[in-house]
Amino acid sequence: MRKTFTVIALFFIGAIFAQETGTIAGKLLDKESNNQPLPFANVVVKGTAKGSSTDFDGLFEITGVPAGTYTLEFSFTGYQTVEIPNVVVQASKVVVVDATMGATAAALEEVVIKVVTSREREEALLIEQKQAVTQKTSIGAEELSKKGVGNVASAVAKVTGISKQEGSGNVFVRGLGDRYNITTLNGLPLPSNDPSKKNIQLEIFNTDIVESIGIDKTYDLRNYGDFAGANIDITSKKYKGNGFIEISLETGLNTITVGANDFFLTDGPNSTGFYDINVPQFPLSNYNFTTSWDRQKTSVPINSGISLKGGDSFYIFGGETKLRMFGVGSFNNSYSYIEGISRGGVTVNSVANSDFDYFNYTYSTNTTLMGNIGLNHKNNDISYNVFFLNTSNEQQKEFFGIIDIEDDASEGGGFIQRAVFERTSLITHQLLGDHEISDNFLINWGGSYNFLKSSEPNRRQVTLVPDVTSEPNGPRSFRLVSAASDNHRFYSELIEEEVAVNFSSTFKFKKNKEEKFDGKIILGYNGRFKNVDFEATQFNFQIFSNNREQPIVDLYNVDAYFNQENLDRGLYRINTFRGAIDVPNALDPQFYGGKQSIHAGYINIEYAFSPKFTMLAGVRAEQINQSIEWSTSLDPQGDKNELDSFEILPAISLKYKLNQQQNLKFAASKTYTLPQYKERAPFLFQQVNQDYLGNQNLSLSTDYNVDLKWELFPKSSEIISLGIFGKHIENPINSIIIQSASNDITWANTGEKAIVYGAELELKKVIFENETSKNDIVLKNNLTAGLNAAYMITNQDLDGEKVLKEANVSFIPTYTKTDISGASDLVANADVSYYKDFSKNKSIQLTMAVNYFSDRIYALGNFGKGNIVEKGVPTLDFIAKTELTKHITLGLSAKNLLNPSVERFQESVNGETNNDPILNLNFQKKDITVLSYKKGYDLKLSLSYKF
Repeated sequence: MRKTFTVIALFFIGAIFAQETGTIAGKLLDKESNNQPLPFANVVVKGTAKGSSTDFDGLFEITGVPAGTYTLEFSFTGYQTVEIPNVVVQASKVVVVDATMGATAAALEEVVIKVVTSREREEALLIEQKQAVTQKTSIGAEELSKKGVGNVASAVAKVTGISKQEGSGNVFVRGLGDRYNITTLNGLPLPSNDPSKKNIQLEIFNTDIVESIGIDKTYDLRNYGDFAGANIDITSKKYKGNGFIEISLETGLNTITVGANDFFLTDGPNSTGFYDINVPQFPLSNYNFTTSWDRQKTSVPINSGISLKGGDSFYIFGGETKLRMFGVGSFNNSYSYIEGISRGGVTVNSVANSDFDYFNYTYSTNTTLMGNIGLNHKNNDISYNVFFLNTSNEQQKEFFGIIDIEDDASEGGGFIQRAVFERTSLITHQLLGDHEISDNFLINWGGSYNFLKSSEPNRRQVTLVPDVTSEPNGPRSFRLVSAASDNHRFYSELIEEEVAVNFSSTFKFKKNKEEKFDGKIILGYNGRFKNVDFEATQFNFQIFSNNREQPIVDLYNVDAYFNQENLDRGLYRINTFRGAIDVPNALDPQFYGGKQSIHAGYINIEYAFSPKFTMLAGVRAEQINQSIEWSTSLDPQGDKNELDSFEILPAISLKYKLNQQQNLKFAASKTYTLPQYKERAPFLFQQVNQDYLGNQNLSLSTDYNVDLKWELFPKSSEIISLGIFGKHIENPINSIIIQSASNDITWANTGEKAIVYGAELELKKVIFENETSKNDIVLKNNLTAGLNAAYMITNQDLDGEKVLKEANVSFIPTYTKTDISGASDLVANADVSYYKDFSKNKSIQLTMAVNYFSDRIYALGNFGKGNIVEKGVPTLDFIAKTELTKHITLGLSAKNLLNPSVERFQESVNGETNNDPILNLNFQKKDITVLSYKKGYDLKLSLSYKF
């Protein structure tokens, strides 16, 4: 009886207390986005453990709040924390509190302003992905920091289906390489810093300048149609908070690099990366070169960096106009050293024509300056961005072994030294505008001017062979060196200027019951106008091999040979490709250049047939003109060529909203792929183990793309998605080895079609998350994990007769069908991150990230030889970041912890081979490694102080 009474009493007491609680609910709006809903903000009842987060529509609800008077606190990373006092909660009632947040101080008497941090959250980008009709993925600065990503190339490689090529900033998207991608900054195009590439190398962009990186793997008509892989758009940082200044320092090392006995670089360049040098006066008649041929010992190879950034924003002219400013300047350098093997010219008998032990000392710099200023007045926003970038890469390369198994150093003992300095400077000016003329009419415009200069000043190559071929370990000289170009100095410069214009107008129609518009019509224009000018001069030091006075030469004292005295003695002479001093135009440089213009207009219609089903469909028309002229060593008389094409490009995207958390999306489009200037210019680019030359007869490819994707957003910071995709490429372009004595590489439309199809999976999951209230501060503790993977199948046909007919180039492919170059069957990324607040302004974040790509073709096989394959490798990184005080942040990263071998091999032939009885090809039966080395561990310590 007593137990029964106790239970009844407790029930009534609980019921009484339950009646003494109420609910706080409301909606939070974003002042920075014209009062759109602000999702994922924290809402806390101060003095209690009660709190919530706003949902996708900015709505929140806090239940079970004891009756009383409270202060309600709204916070969102990067926005002013807002406190609303005197919120009265009554038993069994709902009190509604609507609020608006901004990034700077608001003129509200009842609002208390607190601190500002950065706004680039993962959740904010997930809502953009959820609401978009297109299939766009974005990475924000918050995620980049968590994963310890230092440059844009590494950031993009974290996205599903994307991998990075070793030793470069090039990325492959769904198996498609550089030529199929587009790189833009704030929606406007960027020039390439490499004459052999379409896109600027992404690794040269420091993530200090990045607010977010958007990756469109389905075609959007606002972008240029030269697309089949992805449009990668870098959004530069804009600042909307209170004034701040932050200085960061970093230092680090590579374990293999510091383990080298000594570190050597080239003579001439300084440590800043701003080195340049011109061709000397009278270079053919006198020895007037001032820099040494020999390597120079340098300081301890410790990496370092410094950056300074700051920003401010405030209201002017009575509070209706907001001015914002942000700037960043940084300098980073890095050293690396690798040693391994390098082989070239592998025959069907699996014998390498050249076989070297390979050593490479590298020093790189990156100087970045960026500033932007923006003005927002009511519904009008205008911003100006200026961006300056200077990068340099200095390499001292040394090769020991067989240079040519049938000629130079055929029994070993050969030595090649190549001293390289490459520098790229880019300056970009952008003016951007957004105007909401009315609630149903918007205008967006932008213009940019890009100036790029990429130079390779004073490259030096030395080639020495045994004075007696049968004595590979004996003394070396120049006497038996066979080619004049084996010893040379090379100067080149690429200048590219481009003006680009974007304009679009959006008209919204058919307002629905929720005061939103079901339809949009977007009309737009894009224009690109580019001039390209490339010049190069190579001075070949032709050795007179019949001169028995040729002396023995010390490998690292070549200056003792190449000097005025030996030039006067007639041991060698200096030529260009046009001839020696007796040829009147001998100093005229090789060149190619031209103009490219693209005019494009498009119409896009977005319409919501129901709250669940939305369509985005339209068509784009592009007029493309690409002219080129040249005079090179392959064609001294010169010529010119023009590519002219008019393309109609339709695209459609469909979105079906299965429920509040799930979407089903479909996209299909037609696009094209242009050849690049280097690929069309008959210019000979010489490497140690391989030479490249252009093909002026290249034509564009036509691409058809289709995607289907399912998305689930369980929570604001979680996603599960599964997609399938397919691509059909007509007239694909590939690099091929042509039938010649030197096995030169050129480019050609190698077949009728190529096909790519596959599946992608993406997961972001919160394993656990806890929040505790301590001294009116919410302390967070969470563990999150992410996984994405793409499995692809690719295939293309190869047709030697087509190449001969269209390009007049002899190409005999080993296979009639093969995979696409650069395509891995499997690409996967995974990461686990732990975050914990210890107190206000004291926290720690730990992340482990792993990446894997499977084997992929580096170059196509020919004449019975197998494909050259880049071996798949896993990489494992650890990143730690701790906030010690309000002002001080400390970071530590350890990368490439598995330290796998980087390897390329020429594979034994296995597939649909070219069994033409007339050709009667023999096929390679054994794998042979053509490149192998290890990179070592990269360790870095960073310190930031925020004023």
